[in-house]
Amino acid sequence: MRRMKFRAAAAAVLLASALAACGDAGEDTEGRDVEANENAAEEFDDGTRMKELAEAGTIKVGVKYDQPGLGFMEAGGDVPTGFDVEIAKLLVADLGIDPDSDNVEWVETISDNREPFLQEGRVDLVLATYSITDERRQVVGQTGPYFVTGQQLLVPSDSDVESIDDLKGQEVCSVTGSTSIDRINEAGAKGVGFDSYSECVQKVLDGTVAAMSTDGTILAGFAAQNEGQLKVVGEEFSEERIGVGYSKDRPEMCEWINDVLEDSFEDGSWAEAFELTLGPSGVETPEPPALDECAA
Repeated sequence: MRRMKFRAAAAAVLLASALAACGDAGEDTEGRDVEANENAAEEFDDGTRMKELAEAGTIKVGVKYDQPGLGFMEAGGDVPTGFDVEIAKLLVADLGIDPDSDNVEWVETISDNREPFLQEGRVDLVLATYSITDERRQVVGQTGPYFVTGQQLLVPSDSDVESIDDLKGQEVCSVTGSTSIDRINEAGAKGVGFDSYSECVQKVLDGTVAAMSTDGTILAGFAAQNEGQLKVVGEEFSEERIGVGYSKDRPEMCEWINDVLEDSFEDGSWAEAFELTLGPSGVETPEPPALDECAA
């Protein structure tokens, strides 16, 4: 399968945006978008989901709305921000679709509905701190990882808790449908699930639960958002391999996703995305992870 390097596709849509910003009312920006879609579509094999999306010029992407630094939607905003979102934009641009245009529908996706959204076709891709697991791969496609992190704890700034071992028998919250709940219970604490991370954070702030636990990068974002009130503690007690979700009925998407990710690792755009979104929280930019091989 031949495919356009996403940098070329991104350049096409960004050039169109830049020209439009110059205020030339005589230019047909919609026509340029169509041309970019057609050029991208030519790089994909007939019958593939990528070609269908490129030809349609639209895509639906599931992301979190309540994770600062990863997937977050400001009140009244149109486009979410965060590392997951930036990686999604690389994939979208490779299809010849302007990632900052109305042709991308950003769909709020919580931990408990990621598989159903993909199975029902409500989204084409999911980039929502989506840990790759064997169980999930039974029902949806997952590839990557584009990030590897580990589970830690978020506690009040005046807490004496230093590790998950200090919380045996105590309630620790995360979100319903996440792997974090399982890890909490395995460590001897009592996992309590809520619908959203922001709700879980509030329970830590008001003292309802002793701590919150999920990927350390997610916690770092909330600690930065609540500076002076919350802190991240403890060594990582799990390994979370964050990947991209797609329909199991579209296995051809795996190789395409991996190609775009590999390009971003090599040309520095992955590191740029990380530094832009997670760098301000104090998380150091790691080396890109090794990608899983796609099934034959």
